[in-house]
Amino acid sequence: MGLSDFPVRASIGVADIHRAVDFYEGILGLEKVSEGPSADIDGGGRTYRAGSGTLLNVFETPNAGGAQSTVATWYVDDVDTVLNELTHAGAEIPRYDGLGQDKQGIAPRAGGGRIFWIADPDGNTIAIEADK
Repeated sequence: MGLSDFPVRASIGVADIHRAVDFYEGILGLEKVSEGPSADIDGGGRTYRAGSGTLLNVFETPNAGGAQSTVATWYVDDVDTVLNELTHAGAEIPRYDGLGQDKQGIAPRAGGGRIFWIADPDGNTIAIEADK
Protein backbone atom coordinates (compact mmCIF):
# COMPACT_ATOMS: atom_id res chain seq x y z
CA MET A 1 0.00 0.00 0.00
CA GLY A 2 2.27 2.84 1.17
CA LEU A 3 1.24 6.48 1.34
CA SER A 4 2.35 7.46 -2.17
CA ASP A 5 -1.14 6.94 -3.52
CA PHE A 6 -2.85 9.29 -1.07
CA PRO A 7 -3.03 13.09 -0.92
CA VAL A 8 -1.11 14.97 1.77
CA ARG A 9 -1.99 18.24 3.47
CA ALA A 10 0.43 20.57 5.26
CA SER A 11 -0.43 21.63 8.82
CA ILE A 12 1.15 24.57 10.63
CA GLY A 13 0.86 25.02 14.39
CA VAL A 14 0.45 28.56 15.73
CA ALA A 15 0.25 30.02 19.23
CA ASP A 16 -2.66 32.42 18.53
CA ILE A 17 -5.14 31.57 15.78
CA HIS A 18 -6.46 35.15 15.57
CA ARG A 19 -2.99 36.58 14.98
CA ALA A 20 -2.37 33.78 12.47
CA VAL A 21 -5.61 34.59 10.61
CA ASP A 22 -4.38 38.17 10.13
CA PHE A 23 -1.24 36.76 8.50
CA TYR A 24 -2.60 33.84 6.47
CA GLU A 25 -5.71 35.64 5.23
CA GLY A 26 -4.61 39.27 5.37
CA ILE A 27 -1.02 39.03 4.14
CA LEU A 28 -0.90 35.75 2.21
CA GLY A 29 -4.43 36.25 0.86
CA LEU A 30 -5.52 32.66 1.46
CA GLU A 31 -9.19 31.77 1.20
CA LYS A 32 -10.67 30.07 4.27
CA VAL A 33 -12.48 26.84 3.43
CA SER A 34 -13.46 25.86 6.94
CA GLU A 35 -13.11 26.74 10.61
CA GLY A 36 -13.36 24.41 13.54
CA PRO A 37 -11.84 23.28 16.80
CA SER A 38 -8.19 22.46 17.36
CA ALA A 39 -8.07 19.78 20.04
CA ASP A 40 -9.94 21.50 22.90
CA ILE A 41 -9.63 25.04 21.45
CA ASP A 42 -13.01 26.06 20.04
CA GLY A 43 -12.48 27.84 16.71
CA GLY A 44 -8.74 27.14 16.89
CA GLY A 45 -8.35 25.61 13.44
CA ARG A 46 -8.60 26.92 9.90
CA THR A 47 -8.32 25.18 6.55
CA TYR A 48 -7.25 27.27 3.56
CA ARG A 49 -7.59 26.59 -0.17
CA ALA A 50 -4.48 26.61 -2.33
CA GLY A 51 -3.79 25.69 -5.94
CA SER A 52 -4.49 22.36 -7.65
CA GLY A 53 -6.98 21.31 -4.99
CA THR A 54 -4.45 21.39 -2.15
CA LEU A 55 -5.24 22.62 1.34
CA LEU A 56 -3.32 24.10 4.26
CA ASN A 57 -4.32 23.55 7.89
CA VAL A 58 -3.43 26.21 10.45
CA PHE A 59 -4.20 25.29 14.02
CA GLU A 60 -3.66 26.73 17.47
CA THR A 61 -1.54 24.63 19.78
CA PRO A 62 0.56 25.27 22.91
CA ASN A 63 3.43 23.52 21.07
CA ALA A 64 3.52 26.04 18.21
CA GLY A 65 6.05 28.05 16.45
CA GLY A 66 9.59 28.71 15.56
CA ALA A 67 10.20 26.07 12.91
CA GLN A 68 13.65 26.97 11.61
CA SER A 69 13.21 24.87 8.49
CA THR A 70 10.56 25.30 5.80
CA VAL A 71 7.12 24.02 6.82
CA ALA A 72 5.31 24.75 3.54
CA THR A 73 6.31 25.78 0.02
CA TRP A 74 4.27 27.52 -2.64
CA TYR A 75 5.35 27.00 -6.25
CA VAL A 76 4.56 30.11 -8.29
CA ASP A 77 5.05 31.30 -11.86
CA ASP A 78 6.59 34.70 -11.05
CA VAL A 79 8.65 35.07 -7.86
CA ASP A 80 9.15 38.83 -8.34
CA THR A 81 5.43 39.60 -8.62
CA VAL A 82 4.54 37.44 -5.62
CA LEU A 83 7.36 38.96 -3.55
CA ASN A 84 6.16 42.47 -4.37
CA GLU A 85 2.55 41.61 -3.52
CA LEU A 86 3.49 39.97 -0.22
CA THR A 87 5.83 42.75 0.94
CA HIS A 88 3.21 45.33 -0.03
CA ALA A 89 0.73 43.40 2.16
CA GLY A 90 3.18 43.51 5.07
CA ALA A 91 5.25 40.32 4.80
CA GLU A 92 8.83 40.56 5.97
CA ILE A 93 11.58 38.75 4.08
CA PRO A 94 14.20 37.24 6.42
CA ARG A 95 17.88 37.15 5.47
CA TYR A 96 19.96 34.01 5.81
CA ASP A 97 23.75 33.93 5.75
CA GLY A 98 25.32 32.03 2.90
CA LEU A 99 22.27 31.64 0.65
CA GLY A 100 23.15 34.37 -1.85
CA GLN A 101 19.98 36.40 -1.48
CA ASP A 102 19.75 39.51 -3.63
CA LYS A 103 18.68 42.93 -2.29
CA GLN A 104 15.02 41.85 -2.38
CA GLY A 105 15.74 38.60 -0.50
CA ILE A 106 15.50 36.21 -3.47
CA ALA A 107 18.08 33.43 -3.62
CA PRO A 108 19.06 30.94 -6.31
CA ARG A 109 17.30 27.64 -5.69
CA ALA A 110 19.27 24.42 -5.50
CA GLY A 111 18.86 22.69 -8.86
CA GLY A 112 17.85 25.93 -10.61
CA GLY A 113 15.13 28.50 -10.20
CA ARG A 114 14.65 31.13 -7.50
CA ILE A 115 13.32 31.13 -3.93
CA PHE A 116 12.54 33.45 -1.03
CA TRP A 117 11.18 32.89 2.44
CA ILE A 118 8.73 34.57 4.78
CA ALA A 119 7.90 33.78 8.39
CA ASP A 120 4.50 33.76 10.02
CA PRO A 121 3.99 35.53 13.38
CA ASP A 122 5.19 32.42 15.22
CA GLY A 123 8.39 32.20 13.17
CA ASN A 124 7.27 29.26 11.02
CA THR A 125 9.23 29.46 7.75
CA ILE A 126 7.34 29.43 4.45
CA ALA A 127 9.08 29.24 1.05
CA ILE A 128 7.95 30.72 -2.25
CA GLU A 129 9.78 29.39 -5.29
CA ALA A 130 9.70 29.21 -9.08
CA ASP A 131 11.60 27.52 -11.83
CA LYS A 132 12.85 30.85 -13.21
